[in-house]
Amino acid sequence: MKAIVLFVLAGIAEIGGGYLIWQWLREDKSALLGLLGGIALVLYGIIATWQVFPSFGRVYAAYGGVFIVLSVLWGWGMDKKTPDLYDWLGAVICLVGVSVMLLAPRS
Repeated sequence: MKAIVLFVLAGIAEIGGGYLIWQWLREDKSALLGLLGGIALVLYGIIATWQVFPSFGRVYAAYGGVFIVLSVLWGWGMDKKTPDLYDWLGAVICLVGVSVMLLAPRS
């Protein structure tokens, strides 16, 4: 459960940080949003180190799948772009991949 919470927190920090920088540079919003976005991205990097899994590569690979799912949800919530069947199918495939990578029995 801790791993899931950390993946979600990292995802919110990364996607939120990127979104704030996007708003600053692409939507001509306040530079303060860019600064807050940069801070959120630094927090993302810190949060990811709190995972209990020992392998950096495996944690980041698994996080990539979670990131994809969170990005679909972010687009739905923030940009009002309703995911279609293929978005959901891709998200499920990613979560299956995350599960295989993190939960597979290893010696």
